[in-house]
Amino acid sequence: MAGATPEQIAHAYRAVADATKAASSNFYYAFVTLPPAKRNSVYAGYAFCRLADDIVDNGEYGDEAGEALDSLRVKLADAYDGRADGDMWLALGDTLHRYPIDQRHLLDVLDGCLMDLDGAKYETFDDLVKYCKLVASATGLALIEVFGYEDERAVKYATDLGIALQLTNILRDITEDLENGRVYLPADELAEYGVSVDDLRNKRVTPEFRRFMRFQVERARKYLASGVRLFPLLDRQSRSCPQTMTSVYQTLLDQIEKNDYDVLNNRVGLSKFQKFRLLAIIWLRGRGFRFL
Repeated sequence: MAGATPEQIAHAYRAVADATKAASSNFYYAFVTLPPAKRNSVYAGYAFCRLADDIVDNGEYGDEAGEALDSLRVKLADAYDGRADGDMWLALGDTLHRYPIDQRHLLDVLDGCLMDLDGAKYETFDDLVKYCKLVASATGLALIEVFGYEDERAVKYATDLGIALQLTNILRDITEDLENGRVYLPADELAEYGVSVDDLRNKRVTPEFRRFMRFQVERARKYLASGVRLFPLLDRQSRSCPQTMTSVYQTLLDQIEKNDYDVLNNRVGLSKFQKFRLLAIIWLRGRGFRFL
């Protein structure tokens, strides 16, 4: 970055690493599997996406949230041009200098966040997929440039993996999203299964809702099954990161099933111990250990 010393850049990367850890994200436990240089760049990318998400979700910006997202577009362009102000932008700018991340991917993330400001309502699954591609797949397409790949099929599989992760988030967070005035579930499918938004608000776990959820979980698993085909196409030293992410989300889907699809009254999640256990298993498998 123009005018930045190595010490300033190192400090900026430490700052985004600390911020990622403090966020207690499921992703943090995946990121730590990466080599240091790649890990730092992924922290920087995550910090950018988190900032955009916070603008939409935390209510601090109110009616000015749209303007705040527009400001991120300007600062992102500056970062691509080698200008940065603040730790996050300095770390991101250095990352953009090191890896061929298409600016369109990061702009797509902002476009997806802008959709949230308009109130999330999706008539069809195709409409929802467009949103998932913006807020999740675009992030994955940026990440694989850091991970490293040569086979262009990685683009499709990364896209599907992003959709799978976002669909899982949506199923986990139905109640929380409703409290924020958002319904990410396709309206036509809710109607087809006989589930109303009023049912969701009142946390009525009907047989119809369980059938609806079973269908949603099965579809998310299909996208995951496609997404895991990404792993062997990545640089070997990067594979554990998406593998860990995927294991976490597979476990969330397992928990939804175990709870008989009652996500309205039981929010699923992994403890720190469960996350460390998944991380350890993947680390050992990567070194040739096999489990019965």
